Amino acid sequence: MKKILRGRHVSGLMCGAVLLILVHVIGTLGYRYLGQPSASWIDSFYMTFITVATIGYGETVDLSRHPIGRLFTVFIAVIGIGTMSYMFSTFVALLLESDLNAALRKKRMEKDIAKLAGHYIVCGIGRVGSNVADELLKTKRVPVVIESDREALERWLEHHPDTLYLHDDATDDDALRKAGVMAAAGVFAVAGDDSQNLMVSLSVKLLNPKTRVVARVHDVRNASKARRAGADETVSPDFTGGMRIASAMVRPHVVNFMDQMMRSDEGLRVEEVMVPADFPATPLAELIPKSRDYILMATHEDGQWVFNPADDHLVKAGAALVLMASPGGRAHLENLLKT
Repeated sequence: MKKILRGRHVSGLMCGAVLLILVHVIGTLGYRYLGQPSASWIDSFYMTFITVATIGYGETVDLSRHPIGRLFTVFIAVIGIGTMSYMFSTFVALLLESDLNAALRKKRMEKDIAKLAGHYIVCGIGRVGSNVADELLKTKRVPVVIESDREALERWLEHHPDTLYLHDDATDDDALRKAGVMAAAGVFAVAGDDSQNLMVSLSVKLLNPKTRVVARVHDVRNASKARRAGADETVSPDFTGGMRIASAMVRPHVVNFMDQMMRSDEGLRVEEVMVPADFPATPLAELIPKSRDYILMATHEDGQWVFNPADDHLVKAGAALVLMASPGGRAHLENLLKT
C-alpha cells in the first residue's frame, strides 16, 4: 500500500514538472510574440518565471499597449501558481512517506513498546505468525511483531495498521530488547526457518529466562534441539495438521464445535488462568462464582488433572484453571484472583 502511494506521489511530481515546463514554454512564446520587436527570448522567459514564482518585479515585457497580454499574464499566473502549489503539496506528501517519516514513526513505536508489560512478541509474520498475531488480537492480548521481510510486514499492516512492530531481525538481542522482551509474557518463534527459531529461543532465554517461548519447527526432529535451545514448547504445523485431519474424520462433531467457537463473535476460547502463588487455598464455589462468561472445565494442580471439579474442591495456590471463556470473562476472573 505504501509503495502504491509513493508511486502515485512520484507520478504526480512528474506530471506537475511536465506541466510547469509546458507553462514556461507557452509563456515564453506568448511574451515573445506580444512584446515584439523589443522583447528578447531572455526577457520573455524571465517574465514567465517571475509571474509563476509570484516575485512581481514588474513587466519586463511591456504590455501597456496589449490588454490581451495582461489577460495572458493572468492565465499564466493561474496555471503556473496552481501547478507549483500542487507540486509542493505532492512533495510534502512524498516526504511524509519517506525514510525521514519512517524514522520518526520507528522512534514513536519504540517508545510505545517500552511502556508495555505482559505482552507477546511474535517473531515472524508469515503464514503461521499472522495467524498467531490474529489470535492474540481476537482474544484481547497485545502483540508486538518483529519481521525482517518488509513485504510480509506491509501485508500484515495493510489489514492491521495499529499493530506495534519492529522491522528488524528477531535473532538480534537489541531487536528483542526493543520489543520489550524483559517485560513480555511470552515469545512466539514462528519464522519459516527452524534454525532461526532455535536462535530466537536461545536469545530470549539468555536475555530473560522467565519469558515463555513457543517455537515452530518444520521438521519434528528439530523439536528436541529447540527445547535444548530454550523453547518451553514446540509446535510442528505438519504434525498438528495431520492430527487435525484425523480428528475431522473420527470426531467430526468435536471439530465442528471447535471451529464454530473459533469463529464466534464472542471470541470464545479454551483459556487458562493461573492462581497466584500467594493465594490462600479456597473452595471452588467461593473462588469462582457462576457466570455465563466462562465455564470451568478442569484444574491442574501438583502435576495432576482434576476434570469437572466439585464445588467443594479446594483450589491451591499455583493451580491452573482451564475454562471456556470469552475475553471479558477471562479478564474478569483474572481480576478476581488478583484481589
